[in-house]
Amino acid sequence: MRVAVVSLETWKQRDSDALRRLRNVANGLADRGHDVHVLCSKWWEDSGDRWEEGDITYHGVVVGPEARRSFLLRLPFVVRIVNPDVVHAGALPPSQVTPASVGATLSRCPLVTEWYGDDESEAGSPRARRWAVNRSDGIVTPSRLIKTQVREIGADENDVRAIPDSIDIERIRDIDPVERGNIVYARRLDEGANLESMLLGLAELRDRDWSATVIGDGPQRDAYEQQVRDLRIDDRVEFAGSCARDERIAIYRGAHVFVQTAVQCAFPTELLWALASGCIGIVEYHADSSAHELVENRTRGFRTTSEQELAAAIADAGDLERLTVDESLSSFDRGQVLEQYLDWYGNRQERVGLF
Repeated sequence: MRVAVVSLETWKQRDSDALRRLRNVANGLADRGHDVHVLCSKWWEDSGDRWEEGDITYHGVVVGPEARRSFLLRLPFVVRIVNPDVVHAGALPPSQVTPASVGATLSRCPLVTEWYGDDESEAGSPRARRWAVNRSDGIVTPSRLIKTQVREIGADENDVRAIPDSIDIERIRDIDPVERGNIVYARRLDEGANLESMLLGLAELRDRDWSATVIGDGPQRDAYEQQVRDLRIDDRVEFAGSCARDERIAIYRGAHVFVQTAVQCAFPTELLWALASGCIGIVEYHADSSAHELVENRTRGFRTTSEQELAAAIADAGDLERLTVDESLSSFDRGQVLEQYLDWYGNRQERVGLF
C-alpha cells in the first residue's frame, strides 16, 4: 500500500505529541513494507526536493514551514503525483486538510485525518476546523475524549475512530528494573502538571514507608521542589529530570505505583508505558484529561477526585501484587495498534468505493 502522509511541519522540525504519533505511524507502515511518502516543507540541506531516509521518502512541497500558503496551493498536485492508496493528514494546521482532500479525490483514495488533541481544536479558524472534519473520509483520535471534541466540531460519529498511542512490549521486557522509588510521576512540569495533588496526597502518608520519583522538567520544577521542602517530604521525593525512554522504563519496572494528575491530557502515554511495566495506575479525574479511560475496569487501576482519595488509593495499592511487566497491555503494542490503522484504512477505502 502506498500512503501519503501530509504535514506542513514534521517530527524533523518540531517536537510535539501529535508529530511523534504521526512519526510512529509512518515508521510503522514503512517497517511493515508499505510505501510511505511524507509531503511536507523541506528540512534537509540538499537542493533536491526529495529526500529518502530509510524506507520513507520525504517530498519538499515548499522550502520551509513559513511558506504555508504555497504549501496549501501546491499540495493537491503533489498528492496526485504520488498517487497514493490512502492520504493520512495531520490536522495541524487544520487548513492543510482541505487541499489534502482535493488531492485524495484526484487520486480516488480516502483521506484519513489524525486529530490528536486540544492544539488542533484551537488552531485555525472555526471554519477551517469544520472544513477539516467534514472533508475527511475518516478521522483518528487517541481517546474517547478527543473523539467527543471532534464530534462537537461537526464530524459524524461513524467517521471517527479512537486508536490509542502505542508502546513496545518487547522493549519493556528487555530492560532491567531499577529501584528509584516505589511511586512514580512523569510529565513536563508546567502549569498543567498539577503535581501538587500527588505531593499533598503523599504528605498525608508520612507515617507510611514510601519513596517517590518525579520524572520531567519544566518551568514549574523549582516551585514543586520548594513545595516538597515545605511539606517536609524532600528526603523521600527525588526529581530525576528529563529521562530517556529506556531509563523511564527501568524506573517504571522498579516501581509499584504510577500517579497521573495532569489537568489536560489527550492520551496518557507515560501512564500506558508504566502500566505495561507493571505499575498500578492511580489517576486523578479531570474533565479535560483522558487518563481515566486507561484505568476503567482495571483491577490494577484507581480513579480519584481529591488528594484524600489519592492518598487512600496509594495505601490500597500496597496490597496488590508487584509486577515488572503486565502482559494484559499487549493490545497496545506497536504491531497491534498499527493493525487498527490498517483496518481503518481498509474500512475507509470501502466507504469511498461506495460513492
